[in-house]
Amino acid sequence: MSMDRRMRLWSLAASYAGVGPVTVEHVCAAAIAATATDGAAIAVALAATPHETIYSSDRIVSEAEELSLTFGEGPCADALRGDLILVPDLRSSQCMARWPVYAPAAVEAGIRAVFALPLQVGAIRLGVLDLYRGEPGDLDREQLLDALVLADAACALLLDSSERDAPQVPGRIPEPSGLQHPEVHQATGMVSVQLGLSAALALTWLRAYAYTHDRRLRDVAGDVVARRLRFNPDDTARGSPPDGSRSDDS
Repeated sequence: MSMDRRMRLWSLAASYAGVGPVTVEHVCAAAIAATATDGAAIAVALAATPHETIYSSDRIVSEAEELSLTFGEGPCADALRGDLILVPDLRSSQCMARWPVYAPAAVEAGIRAVFALPLQVGAIRLGVLDLYRGEPGDLDREQLLDALVLADAACALLLDSSERDAPQVPGRIPEPSGLQHPEVHQATGMVSVQLGLSAALALTWLRAYAYTHDRRLRDVAGDVVARRLRFNPDDTARGSPPDGSRSDDS
């Protein structure tokens, strides 16, 4: 990548920051502008859960990110393994076969194209930069090169903890910085205790419950945290889909 390209794109990100420091929010804003996409998100890889979205540019993008977390599939999930995933049309037969749950749900939410760029330094995988379009269409060569440079910039900022206290992008309605749905992590810990499972397996059961009951993961987590929903260890013993027991006071 040429130094001129890097300087141009960093200047673009800095223009969104104004007088403040550049953050991942500003890098996302620059990526949207440089690639002619409609939205962007940053998801980070965690030890206890597959990933967590720390920034999304708007509510539709936030919903698409949550679908990936709930179903455990999609471009973001694949890119976390280090693969560059470029999807010009989610409605294609290949996408529907590859992501049979995520793809139709994302299309229904208003997403037609997704470009997931791994954020990694050597063998260390930090997360993913996801770019979204409401209409089908691929990235051209220049747009892809710009996106890769901005992904590198996001990597550098993720390694700099000082960016967390910086201001948000002017003119956008971003999701809060930091973990968007802490109740998911709290519920994962509670289910882990209830079922005697690791945190990773407990999250899988939460996802399975959300999927089989056609609910959002964060809503199910909220019920667990509020003790309106408790998981039954007998379900894990017989390997059946999680039913859980609902209670108003347990």
